[in-house]
Amino acid sequence: MVSSVTTTIGRILLGLYFLVPGLSKVAGSADMVAYMQGHDIPFAEPLLWLAAIVNIVGGLFLISGRHVKFVAYGFVVYILMVNFLLHDFWTMEGDGVAHETQNFVKNLAILAGLLVLAGSSAARNLSLSGWWRSDGAVLRQQPGFKAPK
Repeated sequence: MVSSVTTTIGRILLGLYFLVPGLSKVAGSADMVAYMQGHDIPFAEPLLWLAAIVNIVGGLFLISGRHVKFVAYGFVVYILMVNFLLHDFWTMEGDGVAHETQNFVKNLAILAGLLVLAGSSAARNLSLSGWWRSDGAVLRQQPGFKAPK
């Protein structure tokens, strides 16, 4: 059985992993746009702002325990896209290969953590009603809810 304390700490750390880079994208947008354009990403600037919003909002949702399963699976898709579009070490030569390989593998580890978090989180109906409430608070109100021992 997974400890709720360790799950909570892991969820918060994963949330921070997305929140902090989201804020960095806002603070250093010109550098990030140039990086994306260097990888031939079309519409780099609007996609950067979309990624920043997704990182910030998703990170805050993970930290606060809202829609954890949905957000974790969303970040799995996000990481796969980032890995194959930006950390494409197999297309490079020279100094950048080792750095991008490291980023690619690191992201796979984050992806694994997200899958574990999603798999251990209770499903919650997607609804705007009560979206601000934690998953635990919403699930406790569902008929047949049994508190973990």
